[in-house]
Amino acid sequence: MARAHATFKEVRVSAELPEAGVWAESTAKPVALHLDPGTEYAEPLPASGDCAINDDGSIGTLFARGDAHRTPPCGVRYLRATGGRPYQLKASLTWQITWRGSGDAPGNLPDGTFETTQDMTVQEIQAVNR
Repeated sequence: MARAHATFKEVRVSAELPEAGVWAESTAKPVALHLDPGTEYAEPLPASGDCAINDDGSIGTLFARGDAHRTPPCGVRYLRATGGRPYQLKASLTWQITWRGSGDAPGNLPDGTFETTQDMTVQEIQAVNR
């Protein structure tokens, strides 16, 4: 099972033209993470693939002793070995972007979604036969 745990922090960028007396500041805050396992032989956790972002900006939970039988809040359960070609796990992180500037001019910009793909090689699937 692939588990997700990460912490994303708000990012701020500012620019200023002192001679002109203007400035602007943009803030990007992570608001959503979506996981696509890259195969029909997998179960995203949760089933929608949409992982909740915790109040502290973290996503998922760290694995702790005794958690082996607990379902994580964010991850992927692969049900079949890859057999040569890795699965293409795609993660999409969406950022809410706002700005403010000279004269207290506020504004919102369209959300920005950034995706990355990771090769996932599943070498073995464990099963119990009775």
